[in-house]
Amino acid sequence: MSRRMLLFAGSSNPELADQISDQLGVALGQITVHPFANGEIYVRFLESVRGADVFLIQSTCAPVNETLMELLIMIDAAKRASAAHICVVIPHYGYARQDKKSAAREPITARLVADMLEVAGADRIITMDLHQGQIQGFFSIPVNHLTALGVLAEYFSSLGLDDLCVVSPDVGRAKVCKKLSNMLDAPLAIMHKGRPEHNMAEITSVVGNVKGKNCIVTDDMIDTAGSICAGAQALIDQGARAVWVGATHGIFSPPAYERIEAAPIQACVVTNTIPVPAHHQKGKIKVLSVAPMFKAAINNVYNDASVSDLFDPEFQF
Repeated sequence: MSRRMLLFAGSSNPELADQISDQLGVALGQITVHPFANGEIYVRFLESVRGADVFLIQSTCAPVNETLMELLIMIDAAKRASAAHICVVIPHYGYARQDKKSAAREPITARLVADMLEVAGADRIITMDLHQGQIQGFFSIPVNHLTALGVLAEYFSSLGLDDLCVVSPDVGRAKVCKKLSNMLDAPLAIMHKGRPEHNMAEITSVVGNVKGKNCIVTDDMIDTAGSICAGAQALIDQGARAVWVGATHGIFSPPAYERIEAAPIQACVVTNTIPVPAHHQKGKIKVLSVAPMFKAAINNVYNDASVSDLFDPEFQF
């Protein structure tokens, strides 16, 4: 029997799924997903998946618990329907920030999610810009970890800005920001950030010369935008000419949109791993598509080709 690729999408990010489907030239499979009256989720594939290589696309974004549970049920349904291989495409991996114990009696929820995905029946994970790369080690199945750094670098290069400086929002992000600074041939600066409590941040110092620079602050995600907006103000106070913000995942929990519009930020650039409502894309927020990267990753996985080739600057998506 010849191999078959089947592509299905959950309800969390239909626009990205449609883009991936169009670029692959593979129509999205028929699936029904709906809640019962008590909130339980029902999933059924409306076509045979027996013996097929099934790719399930679902960001575990808000409402996180519902989209995660929906994904687990999709995996279980595909497994019980005798899919030959189940590859789960998770553009945004929920609970990634809970990747270690920072205090006594805390959970490591990122590991719990990994365990649940495996037990449900996932054979491979494709995801993008995990909060910490070591989350890949929580899995005993293959994980292909993509990055949107190249997409962000291409966008900022297209602006033709001079006197660039890439700024890491904290010490932990410095290594990733160094890669972006190399792509843009720009120096690197680092902010020192403290967190008095969850979803609150304060910038205590900036290491590096940002005076007169077009500063690009990049992070893996923007949630309530407290860190990014505090960082932008700190850079302006240090003499920066202008501040641009880039991130892979635009979570934008309230009051993120209002904070960004009020902050000294020229533009906030995110990708479509999480859907951003159209009416919020008319101000400072700019959304870039990562569908070409996921299309290439899915295609290479299906054809047993190298996924690491996607990180080659010469690779054409």
